[in-house]
Amino acid sequence: MSAMLLNKEKWPEFVGKLTGKNVWAPQSDGTEMRFAPVGENEKVVLDYNNTRVPPKGALFPQTETMFKFEIGSDKVEEPPLDQEVVVLGLRPCDARAMTIVDKLFKWDIDDPYFVKRQEKTTLVGLACNEPGLNCFCTSVGGGPAATEGLDVIMADLGENYFVEALTDKGKALLDETRDLLEDADDDAQKQKEKLSGEAEDKIKRSVETEGVPEGLPGLWDDPLWPRVSASCLGCGTCTYLCPTCHCFDIQDETEGIDARRCRMWDSCMFSEYTLHTSGHNPRPTRKERTRNRINHKYSYYVDKFDVIACVGCGRCTNLCPVNIDIIEILRQVKEAL
Repeated sequence: MSAMLLNKEKWPEFVGKLTGKNVWAPQSDGTEMRFAPVGENEKVVLDYNNTRVPPKGALFPQTETMFKFEIGSDKVEEPPLDQEVVVLGLRPCDARAMTIVDKLFKWDIDDPYFVKRQEKTTLVGLACNEPGLNCFCTSVGGGPAATEGLDVIMADLGENYFVEALTDKGKALLDETRDLLEDADDDAQKQKEKLSGEAEDKIKRSVETEGVPEGLPGLWDDPLWPRVSASCLGCGTCTYLCPTCHCFDIQDETEGIDARRCRMWDSCMFSEYTLHTSGHNPRPTRKERTRNRINHKYSYYVDKFDVIACVGCGRCTNLCPVNIDIIEILRQVKEAL
């Protein structure tokens, strides 16, 4: 299917055509935008910069039941993961983050929970016309209209959305809504490309990553780490709201004889994360934890998977309660190198 146009007046009908699937989309809860399943009376909002919490929960839920069991019994029940999911309106940086995390969840042994969700999920992205103040996606391999990880890419042209299928899953979704779409002409294509170029020009912040992955291990004892971590509260906001952070804990919860094994997001910025049973902690202070976070994203992950584990969404800078700026940290890393 070639590029299409969707008139904005038909957007509610477009969403309605997806009834029967578990549709996730950006919605306002009165104070902020967040991705959530779309209910009957809930309004999908696409006029937004980016959500506070990334939509990574569609593939990697904040808390998920791995299986249920009865204590003293061999009975085990795994939750069904067969419902189709459509994530509407996610930004290209968040879609690209899912491809980066994919490398971890399919490394060595496939993670069945992630893989099953991924197989059932269609990602419909929305290109950025107005990047945020701290966006720097173009410094780490992305862009306001990047398509990596997406099944469909949309662009806001004013009265219409420019819509283009990128994968077979994307083509199947647009086939379901074909009666609401019209062919895009050359003028629409040119307008989409013009807006994409203008959006890139609006990105004012950048980082220089050349030499950083190779050089970071040599800065292990550099005085920059106590300096950049001095104000850190250890709250974990930078990791919980990061679209590529993927650390988790696994716990068993019981109520009588009924029990479940579940996993939930964890953070390397918490002191308990590396606390040994012996009482020893190899990362005893925020200095070591900050150093690990930067090394993991910009060195360890690159060494293992040949990609920086950061998409430049700016959330960690925007939402840090003490204004720690990852771009400033990386500037000091480059200076130290």
